[in-house]
Amino acid sequence: MPLSSIEIIYADQYILVVNKPTLLLSVPGRAEDNKDCLVTRLQENGYADARIVHRLDWETSGLIILARDANSHRELSRQFHDREVEKRYTALCWGQLEQEQGKIELPLRYDPPTKPRHVVDHEQGKHALTLWTLLQRSADHCRVELTPYTGRSHQLRVHMLSIGHPLLGDGLYAHEQALQAAPRLCLHATELRFTHPHSKQPLAFNCPAPF
Repeated sequence: MPLSSIEIIYADQYILVVNKPTLLLSVPGRAEDNKDCLVTRLQENGYADARIVHRLDWETSGLIILARDANSHRELSRQFHDREVEKRYTALCWGQLEQEQGKIELPLRYDPPTKPRHVVDHEQGKHALTLWTLLQRSADHCRVELTPYTGRSHQLRVHMLSIGHPLLGDGLYAHEQALQAAPRLCLHATELRFTHPHSKQPLAFNCPAPF
C-alpha cells in the first residue's frame, strides 16, 4: 500500500493527523514480516520525524495523531493519559439494540490462552467504560457511535460483544453470521478533538466511515 493511500488530514511542523487504512499496523510488530506499518511508511515518505502517540488496531481504520518533535509527543501523550482527548468511532454491530443509547462499564484484561483476544474479568480486569448511541437501524444490524472513556485494547469490540452485539466483520470476536456480514472489521475512528501541543488551540477533525 503506497503512502498515497494514507490520507493526510492535517500537517504542520508539530503534528500529523492521518486516516489510517484498515489492515495496516500502527507501529511495527515483533515479527520480521510485521515491520510494515503506518509510522514507518510516513517516516520513509517525507515525514521522518513522525512519532506515534496512540494506536489503532490493525483492522480498525480512521483518525490517528502523530507528533513531529519530542515536546509535542510529550504533551499529546499527557492529553491522552489525562483523558483530555475526545474520540468517537462509528461501527456496525450485529442485531437490534433495544435502546437508543447506553453505557458499558466492564473491566477488561488480556487473555493469553486465546491470544490476542481480551476478555471481561471482574476480578483481574482493568476499568473500562464505553458510551454508545444508536445512529441507524438496518435489517440485521445497527450503525452506532461509540465513545470510549478509557483506552483499553480491543475495548469497543469486547464491550459490544459483551452486550450481545459483536461488530460486523470482526475475525476475533464475531460469530459466523456477523463475521460474514461485512468484508472488513466495521470499526472506524471518526472524530478526534484535542488541544494543539504548541499553539494550545482546540482542534477537531472528522473522517466519515467508509462503510
